[in-house]
Amino acid sequence: MAAWDLAVVVEELGDDKPISISVTSELHIGGVILKLVEKTEMKRDWSDHALWWDQKQQWLLRTSWTLEKCGVHADARLVFMPQHKPLFLGLPNGTMLKLRASFSGPVFRTVLGICRMLNIRRPEELSLLRPAEEKKKKKDKDSTEEVYDLTEIPLTSVSRPCLYNGMPAHFADSPKTEAVYKMLSTAQAPPAPEAIAKLYRPASVVDKAHIHSRWLDSSRSLMQQGIQENDKLWLRFKYYNFHDLEPKYDVVRLTQLYEQARWAILLEDIDCTEEEMMLFGALQYHINKLSLSEPQGQTSSPAMDDLDSALQCLEVKMDGDSSANDMLDDMTAPELNEYLKIFRPKRLTLKGYKQYWFKFRNCSISYYKSKEESFGEPIQQINLKGCEVAPDVNVAGQKFCIRLLIPAPEGMNEVYLRCDNEEQYSKWMAACRLASKGTSLADSSYQSEMQSIRTFLAMQQTNPNGNNTQADESINTHSLVSPRYHKKYKVKQLTPRILEAYQNVAQLSLTDGITRFLQIWQSLPDFGISFFVVRFKGSRKDEVLGITPNRLTRIDLGVGDVVKTWRYNNMRQWNVNWDIRQVAIEFDENVNIAFSCVTADCKIVHEFIGGYIFMSTRSREQSDTLNEELFHKLTGGHEAL
Repeated sequence: MAAWDLAVVVEELGDDKPISISVTSELHIGGVILKLVEKTEMKRDWSDHALWWDQKQQWLLRTSWTLEKCGVHADARLVFMPQHKPLFLGLPNGTMLKLRASFSGPVFRTVLGICRMLNIRRPEELSLLRPAEEKKKKKDKDSTEEVYDLTEIPLTSVSRPCLYNGMPAHFADSPKTEAVYKMLSTAQAPPAPEAIAKLYRPASVVDKAHIHSRWLDSSRSLMQQGIQENDKLWLRFKYYNFHDLEPKYDVVRLTQLYEQARWAILLEDIDCTEEEMMLFGALQYHINKLSLSEPQGQTSSPAMDDLDSALQCLEVKMDGDSSANDMLDDMTAPELNEYLKIFRPKRLTLKGYKQYWFKFRNCSISYYKSKEESFGEPIQQINLKGCEVAPDVNVAGQKFCIRLLIPAPEGMNEVYLRCDNEEQYSKWMAACRLASKGTSLADSSYQSEMQSIRTFLAMQQTNPNGNNTQADESINTHSLVSPRYHKKYKVKQLTPRILEAYQNVAQLSLTDGITRFLQIWQSLPDFGISFFVVRFKGSRKDEVLGITPNRLTRIDLGVGDVVKTWRYNNMRQWNVNWDIRQVAIEFDENVNIAFSCVTADCKIVHEFIGGYIFMSTRSREQSDTLNEELFHKLTGGHEAL
């Protein structure tokens, strides 16, 4: 084979002047690297270095491949550089880290490495996105943002992090890194009103859709997507399907999830009622107070951890062995029999709620014209197994509604049940939630579910002793509720309302306060919806596609109403036509849809759908080992299931 000269820029030399080495087409990539190292005559560790092909925007990581197999010729511009480089990373709590991240592997693996360093479990729920542009005023030009530097932490020390005094050992090396871990695992102080005003607030569904267009492709590397050394990215929870949240092991994960939820409320990224906003404000106030006074919880001894794990496994095993009594439970399962009101908003009618006699047995609801006619055939029987249950409650307005989305071949049928009071709502809401999971009223969890709902309602009630509480003049209402309420009310009106709601949560511990905040956030009607502007096949106008953990929704862009809903468990297959950039999905009953993306690349939509289907495969019995192959199959390739 004839030899020829290959020009390679070595980043360590500090200039763009390439080094010329003599190669043949049969020389493998490893041999090229060896020749480069010998020619530089620099004694250092080159193990993290690799070749970057500038014209093709790709890494040459397969060291056994020859130049001919890679397609490299004499005109190729190659750069020999480190695979791990410094990156500025914005966390959900608003702070900025500087750390070393992989620029050569897929973003999915880069996130795995970042989460391993920060001690965040379930890294598949997070990803990286490009930051939004912030409003900058003239007086902010000289302001500098505090950056926590973690670039000195050796990458080898975080391959399998072990805990020391409740924190990963690589954070326990110095007071400086210990302070960083405390920042990661502690709720931050209330943001200043100016900080909230400076941040981007989506004003419409289209604005929210543009935010989701900034997610990075998880199957390509940072370098392939134009990210350079010392660029700024955001680390955020991308998939709103939070698996196996354990306060004992998930201190950082829970804290950062709380911070992301808090900013979603403050920036009005998700809608909530006025009562819910006051409760969110009260919980934030409570969490902020406890974060300043309570030390971070230390992990228990290894022996106690082993005991907890054994008890947990025993609990799972006992739950699994109860299947033999299912038939007996069904035969002796209690019933609910009461008058409720029902409303079907999708029917072409102007009629509102109408009262019927309802029977709840096993996992279905039947309703009749009256109690006297309940021994005959019902008007309709609704099977709740597999349905979606959402609250529609306004305690102050005495509105206690249950929103049901019932699976149907053409999509989802929407039904509202209206209860007369809190007690009735608690019983029926708990029953519906259990039935959606295929569990009857005889299950032991029914009482605890009811109690949880009662507690949630009690938090939104006016506390009669609230007026006896001395007003805290230091409360910063601007950091506790969204700007909308500061336009509507004065501070002296908001303060007593927040403190009133605070009386209902003042007894919660720090962990319980954060957990309760997240539970209420997840119960909001618009929780977990990622919006994309699309053009459906056969339509002449843009519409919105909402992607949630368990369904797709077609939303009218003009009025914001949900036109159609499809569940993932009715999905047979989906694929992407990469030539015309169109996503096609086939459901049961020969239902087919296709759409092209307007505000984002169809690869991002493809990832969201595949990602949520992957999340649904996780179970408590599985180990912490992530099935990367399945994740990449569902999200990274150009093929469907």
